[in-house]
Amino acid sequence: MSNQPKQEKLSKAFVWFHATSVNGGAMAIAATISTYFSLYVQEEIGITAAQLSVILLICSLWDAINDPMMGVICDSCNPKWGRYRTWFTFTPVVLLVDMWFLFSNPGFIQGSATVKCIYVCICYMVYGMVVTAYTMPQMAILPAMTLDDQERNDVVAKGAAVCALMFTIASTFSTQLVQIFGSYRTLMCTYAVFAVISFWGLYKTSEERYVAPKDESGGLKQLIYVFRHKEVWPVMLCWCLAAISYGFMFTSSVYYAQYIWAGKRVDFATMDEAAIGATIGSTISTYMGFISVGALISMMVLMPIFLKVFKTGYKALLVSQVLTVACYAILYFTGRLNFWYCCILSFVATVVGAMVNALVNVLVNDTIDFIMLKEGKQLNGVVSSVKGFAQKCGNTVVNSGMLAILAICGFDASLGPFGQSTTAIEGTNAVRFLVPAIVSGIIIVIMVFYPLKKYFPAIAEMKAKMAAEHKQ
Repeated sequence: MSNQPKQEKLSKAFVWFHATSVNGGAMAIAATISTYFSLYVQEEIGITAAQLSVILLICSLWDAINDPMMGVICDSCNPKWGRYRTWFTFTPVVLLVDMWFLFSNPGFIQGSATVKCIYVCICYMVYGMVVTAYTMPQMAILPAMTLDDQERNDVVAKGAAVCALMFTIASTFSTQLVQIFGSYRTLMCTYAVFAVISFWGLYKTSEERYVAPKDESGGLKQLIYVFRHKEVWPVMLCWCLAAISYGFMFTSSVYYAQYIWAGKRVDFATMDEAAIGATIGSTISTYMGFISVGALISMMVLMPIFLKVFKTGYKALLVSQVLTVACYAILYFTGRLNFWYCCILSFVATVVGAMVNALVNVLVNDTIDFIMLKEGKQLNGVVSSVKGFAQKCGNTVVNSGMLAILAICGFDASLGPFGQSTTAIEGTNAVRFLVPAIVSGIIIVIMVFYPLKKYFPAIAEMKAKMAAEHKQ
């Protein structure tokens, strides 16, 4: 946007703590849980895979429901420490306590499968609730701190870079870190301590400069203020699709490496069983290494450049998705010709595509401004929570949709990488490249006709007025 209002610049301390709160120690916890938690509870607590699937289903459903609830609570309350800042004081402490219990195996749960399941379910549900309770206010505080789009974009980009770094470290080196710290519980509590420091720093360095008076209507009616605008619906869809695109990118990569390339690289005539196993392992680790490094570069290096060059989030997202679709289309038809060619082009595709899940956070700020323009109400928390709900819907599609597609194509994991049918191989190739390409194509259409861009001039005028009123 042009005609940005002049205002006090964000402090370096605020930018640092905003980037390292949700995306620092808290992200290391999230990465470790997403990668190793299921194995931990099965091996250390004795819960079966079937029992854990029910627990995760219950917790996921509740997690999706409580996102909008948290947004309403945020925007309806007005505590003396700040509508959004207050949550930074105690939620990370709850996270620390919950990590102690979640990764403990207390004596009273021994011998009873029911008690074990209830214990893990409660602890995991609390974890999901506390993540919601600090994520929504953390997203909401940024537009309350600055009206400048470039500053907002810069903060979002720095947070994405920290997120990519912490996720890579935690998901890659957790096994070694557990050996150093002695247990998962000690490691996770250490991450939580860093989260406490970052969130307390965020509380100390933030102030709610641009916060409208509390909406007295309150309650769930605040959701109506968001949902009744048709311009918001395509943005919500984009939030959901971004989660699907990002999720398929990583989840399908392991299948692609193991069930397509491992089989191609094994020579049964010359390799013994040990060599075959080593080849499969090296194939997966090599391919996933290209993907992980590509994602790191995408969010730490390329995303800030895109935001600086294209100025607005929707333009940066549009260009990144066009490049992503081009790479995926080439890979879908030619990716199985040569392993190293596939690795390099997959790396390029990840570099231009992995930023999708972070770039959509810029659209949150656009939506908050739009609602303020149309309704005269500041619903930072509600909009942030709607984004969280849409993202979790996308994650659900990833978790169930990819397996459903593979099942339809005849995929059977028990057959191993060498016994899959031709249709199963084609299905694996499709979920790796074709499905994400289609998803990215829909995002492109939404961004070409981005419904909020026509309101940018009016939003710029509104923010200039808000900045002037703030100085008085």
